[in-house]
Amino acid sequence: MDWGDPGFVMAIVAISTVGWLVNNWIRARHGYALEDEWGGKTDHGGKEVAGLKAENAELKERLALFEDRVIVLERIATDKSVNLAAQIEDLRNEKGRG
Repeated sequence: MDWGDPGFVMAIVAISTVGWLVNNWIRARHGYALEDEWGGKTDHGGKEVAGLKAENAELKERLALFEDRVIVLERIATDKSVNLAAQIEDLRNEKGRG
């Protein structure tokens, strides 16, 4: 293989580009600052990220509260309906006897 062959140079450029893309994808996925083509870092807006994290935590707490409420409502809707139907039938039977 000739080192000056255009195919070899293109392969090196392609490998470098793919490596750069994978590196930036991993960094972005884990919340690190990204590098631009000159090696500088991009700013994610630290205050904005902190605000979003705080809002996310608040929303998670609210969601947990609503999950608890839904569980209680489901219990009321399912358990009480059976008891309520039985009570209605008992009242009908008493009315029929009396």
